[in-house]
Amino acid sequence: MNLKKTIYIIIGCIGLVLGAIGAVVPLLPAFPFLLLAAYCFARSSKRLHDWFVSTNLYKKNLESYVQGKGMTIKVKVRIMTVVSLTMLVGFLMMGNVPVGRIILGIVWLCHVLYFAFGIRTIKEEKSNLPCDLEFEE
Repeated sequence: MNLKKTIYIIIGCIGLVLGAIGAVVPLLPAFPFLLLAAYCFARSSKRLHDWFVSTNLYKKNLESYVQGKGMTIKVKVRIMTVVSLTMLVGFLMMGNVPVGRIILGIVWLCHVLYFAFGIRTIKEEKSNLPCDLEFEE
């Protein structure tokens, strides 16, 4: 195994761990970290990539987006809320840096416009099981 693949595997594993934590912790977004993991695993190991895309974590958070279908409104709102709150903290801390506030405001506006109009909104799939529990056979 060469060094480049090893680095991709390490970064992919870090992305996977942070994405798994983000799926549980409200302020840490899972989506970008899981997307990073998918990218790194695809570049490093077919076995790791195949395993990752078969997990429920991937299927619930990334599958529809990667397939080009879009995101559910719930996922879009969650991502926009977390990023907006994070940017708000930066905005408030830049009280003495008006140029920084302007740049951050422009980045935030582009973020909102991209999620509102750049990514298609799809309907949420309904589960027949209570509380959206899914069991593997």
